[in-house]
Amino acid sequence: MSRSIRTAGGPSSPPPVLSVGPVVLPTPDRAVDLQVRVSAPVTGSDLPVILLSHGQGHSNHLSSLNGYAPLVNFWAAHGFAVLQPTHLSSRTLTLDPGTPGAPLFWRSRAEDMTRILDRLDEVEAAVPQLLGRLDRGKVAVAGHSMGGHTASLLLGARLTDPDDGKEVDLTEPRIKAGVLLAAPGRGGDALTDFVAGNWPFFSTTDFSRMRTPTLVVAGDKDDSAHLTVRGPDWHTDPYFLSPGPKSLLTLFDAEHGLGGVSGYDVAETTDENPERVAAVQRLTWSYLRSRLNPGDPAWQAACDALTAGPSPLGRVESK
Repeated sequence: MSRSIRTAGGPSSPPPVLSVGPVVLPTPDRAVDLQVRVSAPVTGSDLPVILLSHGQGHSNHLSSLNGYAPLVNFWAAHGFAVLQPTHLSSRTLTLDPGTPGAPLFWRSRAEDMTRILDRLDEVEAAVPQLLGRLDRGKVAVAGHSMGGHTASLLLGARLTDPDDGKEVDLTEPRIKAGVLLAAPGRGGDALTDFVAGNWPFFSTTDFSRMRTPTLVVAGDKDDSAHLTVRGPDWHTDPYFLSPGPKSLLTLFDAEHGLGGVSGYDVAETTDENPERVAAVQRLTWSYLRSRLNPGDPAWQAACDALTAGPSPLGRVESK
């Protein structure tokens, strides 16, 4: 299936959003306690859950529970509870560079998400307005950039731990669907020498057992030359190198910020485009809604609404 995109529809007049943070989960075996932001519509019950993993980037606070407001606010206003941890790789924590797992803390990032799912009772208790409103059987994960790597591990991607040579399987069976935004692709000869030498965990990424339904979002101008020698196609690897069911949203002229998903009017967005962000909001929302609610028409309706138009924003294909 291949269609061009202008925008994808969603419900109108969304309710206001409740956002609480930090919710602190005491975590003695972690360098610092786990901090989470919780965002949800002020009304409604049986809310599906999205775990959102932040990227790295140059800003101090986008890579924390305070980032990604364009996505978080939209998803929460349209019926999801969004839980955002501050990973140990966040610039806001300024951890000692000698901290085990530094600088990117690839394993700890994925473990943060599992911890949150294990401790949803504590999250609800810390946010009384949320108590009893979560549907724990409908959980998704989303991640941008390095957060996409984190999400891919939870969705079933594997790697070899460079410290002990063992294959790592961090698949989280409670997660039923995922969204990978400008996520890293395969390792090996696709990587720059710097990445292979300094972040060797990237070298063995394997998507062949990433079976959880996933929407991969990639920009066709996102060359990420500091990470890969393959150009923008590298970010489509999670789609092409994994088994279905998968969908790929390719955004025309989009760079790594996908129009500005990490924050409102942030300086590090090199392809600022509100219309593109709106497309990402609506397509990701409709995908997760339909995947977590079999038979829900949101994704199909969004795809049916796609039109080439005089200036299409991109295309969608599925397998």
